[in-house]
Amino acid sequence: MMYPYMILADETEIIHSQLMEIDGKETVEVHFERPTEDGFDSARCSLPDYKWIKRTGYTDAEIAEFEEFLHHNAHLLFKYAANGGIKIA
Repeated sequence: MMYPYMILADETEIIHSQLMEIDGKETVEVHFERPTEDGFDSARCSLPDYKWIKRTGYTDAEIAEFEEFLHHNAHLLFKYAANGGIKIA
């Protein structure tokens, strides 16, 4: 299951997985996707290892910005993943 997290000013949508256990470790996958004229740019990172699983269309500088974003938001992403996404009343 994937849950919405936020949409950036350039229309990049950030979504995250539910909390998963992979190789005995709690993991969350975070997906970045931005519409383009030909489809989408996309990237996916696995936390807590910050391992990029997929990357199409984003520059090295953009990926570096996403990684910094993830370092600042990982604690929230794990919290929301464990609770079934952000609960907005």
